[in-house]
Amino acid sequence: MTLQHEHAIALLRRASDDLYIVQRLIEDPNAPAWVLGFHAQQAVEKALKGALSFAGREYPRTHNLDMLSQLIKATGQMPPPCAADLGVLTPFGVVLRYEDAPSEECHGVANTQLLHLAEEVISWARQLIDPTALATGP
Repeated sequence: MTLQHEHAIALLRRASDDLYIVQRLIEDPNAPAWVLGFHAQQAVEKALKGALSFAGREYPRTHNLDMLSQLIKATGQMPPPCAADLGVLTPFGVVLRYEDAPSEECHGVANTQLLHLAEEVISWARQLIDPTALATGP
């Protein structure tokens, strides 16, 4: 296994940890929407960066999920099916973790959409990177 592959698996495990938080808090009416959004954004960001690492590509220090999706395309890999929708999560990685946001939705993104995007991207990344290496974790 290459160093990039090991790094990709480590990132995917961290992404799964962020997804775990979203999955556990999604039904809690007291869970702040920005927390759900932040962990969903982080899950997607880490999964995308894991895919880039797996492809042997360095990735920039960015929270911009559209940019990361474009970098995935540039490797010749197909990005996740929901790639066109990932930009709605980017503000959660930057602005919304520092500013007040409505409790039920942040910038028009429903909690269920946060969960769906994170689950879909992690599933895509697991299939791409190595599903057998991810026996542990959510």
